[in-house]
Amino acid sequence: MTRDSETTDRLRRLIDQITSLTQQHELQWDRQSGSAHRYARLNNHLLILGPATPISGEVPRYLFITPFDSPDCIEINSDDVDLGAAVLKLVQDVEALTQNQPTTDPFAINLDFLNRLA
Repeated sequence: MTRDSETTDRLRRLIDQITSLTQQHELQWDRQSGSAHRYARLNNHLLILGPATPISGEVPRYLFITPFDSPDCIEINSDDVDLGAAVLKLVQDVEALTQNQPTTDPFAINLDFLNRLA
């Protein structure tokens, strides 16, 4: 997909903001059980760093962003000429912060939530 320079700059600023919030511990990333994915929530959006392989090696990484209330999404790959380095920096920062934290299952049934629904 071709992007104009304004869109590229906006995406770069967004990745920089996510990286800054991560470094300041203002954005909580979690490790998904049984996966190398990391995920976070920001302004009613789900952020996912992937793929589900360890960070070592030549496997491209991606940042996937989607709102909770819409099927819209943005995916930025580390192979991207303009934004790839920023995605890799974010991946490395998140990995450093989360490598020793316990994993979570984002799809586990939360009984408190279920009780509020029923």
